[in-house]
Amino acid sequence: MAQNKEIYFSCPDAKKCGGCPSLKLSYRGQLQEKENHCRELLSRLCNVRPIIGMDSPFYYRNKVHRVFGRDARGHVLYGIYEAGTHRIIPVEKCKIEDEESQEIIRTVYQMLRSFKIKTYDEDTGYGLLRHVLVRKGFSSGEIMVVLVVSSPVFPSKNNFVHALLKAHPQITTVVLNVNPRKTSMILGDKETILYGKGQIQDTLCGCTFRISSRSFYQVNPVQTEILYRTAVEYAGLTGKETVIDAYCGVGTIGIIAAARAQKVISIELNHDALKDARYNARANHADNVEFYEGDASVFLRDMAADGYKADVIFLDPPRAGSDETFLSSAAALAPSRIVYVSCNPETLARDLDYLTRHGYRAKKAQPVDMFPGTGHVETVVLLSRNT
Repeated sequence: MAQNKEIYFSCPDAKKCGGCPSLKLSYRGQLQEKENHCRELLSRLCNVRPIIGMDSPFYYRNKVHRVFGRDARGHVLYGIYEAGTHRIIPVEKCKIEDEESQEIIRTVYQMLRSFKIKTYDEDTGYGLLRHVLVRKGFSSGEIMVVLVVSSPVFPSKNNFVHALLKAHPQITTVVLNVNPRKTSMILGDKETILYGKGQIQDTLCGCTFRISSRSFYQVNPVQTEILYRTAVEYAGLTGKETVIDAYCGVGTIGIIAAARAQKVISIELNHDALKDARYNARANHADNVEFYEGDASVFLRDMAADGYKADVIFLDPPRAGSDETFLSSAAALAPSRIVYVSCNPETLARDLDYLTRHGYRAKKAQPVDMFPGTGHVETVVLLSRNT
């Protein structure tokens, strides 16, 4: 395993970018630092297992994003935002992002002059191209290119797409996303498919998933397999359980678990992700999965108030963790097991504190390094109900 090797990252943009603060350490050192951090926060609550790292911690991100803009002299530039600012840092080659996707974005940049496409200026609001987003299915090889523009009027868009496909025939779909607002949000609400189906597919834990431009999908497929297999293993399913998949996204955990459960109830607030989730359930013949659009906290509160029960809850919230409404409702549903998948050890520790004071015992935690080079770590925790 990689944690036994002294692998070092080398990035000329590390200090300017700020996205990978752990590059000063070897990969083994990064893993040890993350494991220690999890132990400091969680060991008082449960047994923390050794972190699972990657054999090759490079070019793992299947989602690559670049901002397009202008420098002080009006010259076109593209890159990423400097940490904590909206100043664009030119980045030629990121060591943690898919190389093929980066090459496609570089080609878009090189095409701008010949097509006379102006990049967006955040200060004035003038210009067309704001962002380019590339999503890749590592298993399927399918590639989606999303061109984020300030106006739906894209001159010579058909010729532009034709030239891009000629340079990169492996691209399977191109989407034009319109974001006219002065906002820090990357994607707008309106989209037009310029080529292909408008989404890609990928395979995870033996299941196929459709991914659209705005759907949440884990960015590291190698480690996601480990993360989700661990979560399903911790659930201890026998085929008789009613399972709740809260914050279900495109349905990944719930659909993977469906073959071992009697029924899965999946909840998601993002409408686009839920459309993909329903499609994914049909594609994987997961007929025992039911989907509901809404806030997971409110949904579980109403379930508890109506007297419903569940056997297992999968909980995979955003970095802010869960709120007290959700946690109290989860406890009121009284599942025998809660499997908490967290991307933030601090909010995880806070939420485990609440659950352990409301009828549950945290039994074990498995850290998984989803984001080598960065300070982030994912953790799966099994909680069982006190009897």
